[in-house]
Amino acid sequence: MKNIPSVDLTDFLSDDPKRKQKFIDEIGKAYEDIGFVALKGHFLSDTLVDNLYDEIKKFFSLPLETKSSYEIEGIGGQRGYVSFGKESAKGRKVGDLKEFWHFGQYVEDNDELKKEYPDNVKVKELPKFNAVGKETYQMLEKTGVYVLRALSLYLGLDEFYFDNFIKNGNSILRPIHYPPITSEPKDAVRAAAHGDINLITLLMGSQGKGLQVQRHDGEWLDAIAEPDEIVINVGDMLSRHSNNKLKSTIHRVVNPPRELWGNSRYSIPFFMHPISEMPLDCLENCVDKDNPKKFDDITAGEFLNQRLIELGLVKK
Repeated sequence: MKNIPSVDLTDFLSDDPKRKQKFIDEIGKAYEDIGFVALKGHFLSDTLVDNLYDEIKKFFSLPLETKSSYEIEGIGGQRGYVSFGKESAKGRKVGDLKEFWHFGQYVEDNDELKKEYPDNVKVKELPKFNAVGKETYQMLEKTGVYVLRALSLYLGLDEFYFDNFIKNGNSILRPIHYPPITSEPKDAVRAAAHGDINLITLLMGSQGKGLQVQRHDGEWLDAIAEPDEIVINVGDMLSRHSNNKLKSTIHRVVNPPRELWGNSRYSIPFFMHPISEMPLDCLENCVDKDNPKKFDDITAGEFLNQRLIELGLVKK
């Protein structure tokens, strides 16, 4: 395998049962084997993608003093701006070479969750920034709903098993800016090797080299998508819930060759989280004598908090 497998969501959305099953089999096998796919047929239009990149480039070009005014203390970086080098991968003390922004859930019909989640932060300098971010968030969330429905069927569950857990889920859209590298990094990379916390991650902006995926034999693959594709990978929550049947694969963003140090890189992952109460107990039909239960019972909220502490974004 030289690159990650490619699948087309329009197969799953078609009225043809054979095409639907083809998508289920392809994405399920890919997630058992490597944990990553490139996906066509998502709900992002080219115009929306272009508008979002325009807005985030404008934001990250603002003066540091302006950007820093949107860094909110006490919420573990869950909304607004997170400054350069603030986040580090689990087990590392060196901060990643990136700055980023967080858009969070737009809660509907649930006052309790509105209280639980921090409010989204409005950027007053850029009148279109928040509207474009919200639309992108909702189109990626819609795409993720159908991917999880396919995986439900692959795991032998009801097709709509995940729907109530992800409605108003604690998902995050994270536009990331990896600034130009101005001097030899001391043991720092743009994003150190890590697994994602959530159920699945939908990634915009993997059309060039940088993102790498680690195969089970330890070899690193470049994960490069076509211009009309997004990359979607399994997170630790889904891996845990499926008793590691679906693999949360270690990945990283490496520094470019020296001749490209002067270039910025942008990528935009959507981390799809369930509501905090979702039990991540290993599914009964993923446990047998050949695959005994590998993980203790825990809720999604408890697991997220553990990981935010490990990442240095929340203090114990």
